[in-house]
This record gives sequence, structure tokens and C-alpha cells, in this order.
Amino acid sequence: MEIKAEALRRAKKIKFVIFDVDGVMTDGGIYVGPEGELYKPFNCKDGLGITLAHRSGLRTAIITGRESKQLAYRAGELHITEVMQGHRNKRGAYKELKERQNLADEEIAYVGDDLIDLPVMLQVGLPLAVADAVAEVRDCSMVVSGKEGGHGAIRELLEFILKAQGKWEAIVASFADVNEQMDNIATPTEALQQ
Repeated sequence: MEIKAEALRRAKKIKFVIFDVDGVMTDGGIYVGPEGELYKPFNCKDGLGITLAHRSGLRTAIITGRESKQLAYRAGELHITEVMQGHRNKRGAYKELKERQNLADEEIAYVGDDLIDLPVMLQVGLPLAVADAVAEVRDCSMVVSGKEGGHGAIRELLEFILKAQGKWEAIVASFADVNEQMDNIATPTEALQQ
């Protein structure tokens, strides 16, 4: 992961994270079935990362130039309520989201991978990129993931923000606590023997 000097300070202010989709939430591939249906692969680790971010108080959104039923379904699963599809003018969509969320630029992060993302990335407080982003996007980013889009990059970038905000250790501890509690629960066989 590539991290610029100012990234940690900026990450501490983040309240809202916006994702591009193709090449960020997915590997950028668009798979076409025999009847013309489209498929997009989403990463489970990214999904858990988004869920953990929500539990820690971060809000999330999506801005994408394309429209897809698959994205609407996945966003619903992840409880991402701000989904702006079919917005090739991402700056306009960003302005609308920022006003609706009542946030300043420095409170917003954006994860992108291609030139269409640059107008928003140059405006937000914490521009972030996936490892296989184009050079211009990588250059303007405060943090570049060590992972490619659709392969856990979102998870890695969200962990960076949560660690910067001092929230990651509590997240990990909450899973350890659950495991300890589960270990203390008798299995049905053990319960019958007691």
C-alpha cells in the first residue's frame, strides 16, 4: 500500500466514503451471459469491510456511470442507501450527495480507478485508489491500495481509515469476544451429557 504523508491526518476527519463500481467494487470485467444478461463479481471481504465501516459510524455511497440491477441488489445487501447510478457527470452527483449528507469536502473520501473519477477525487478530502488504477488517479490519491479493484482493495482502504480513527482494535476485539462466548456454549451433545 502506498500512503502519502498527509493521508493519516486526513483520514481522521472522514465521515463518508464514496465508491466507484467498475474497477473498484468489481474487477472491472463485465460478464455477458447467453441471453445478454450481465454479471459482475463482488468481493466478500470488501462487503464485510463496508459492513464494519457502517458499524463504526462511517456512512457510504456509490456513484457510477453505468446502471445495473446487480449493483442495486448488492448495495441493498450491504445497506448502502445512497446509490447514484447512470451518473457520468460524477461531480454533479457528488455535489448532490454532499449537500444531502450536509458534509464538507474534507469529511469525504472517494475510491476510484479511472479518469471519470478524477473530478471528484480532486475535490474530496481523502482521494483513494485501487492498485490497478490509471496513473493519473494513482498520482492524485493520498492512499493507493496494495490490492486491485474487486480483490479486497475496498477492505484494505476502509481498514486504513478505521485504524487512523482508532476504531480497528475495537472491531477486532468484538470478533474475539464473540468467539470466546461461542466457545463457552455447550454443544447439543455436551448439553445432554451434563
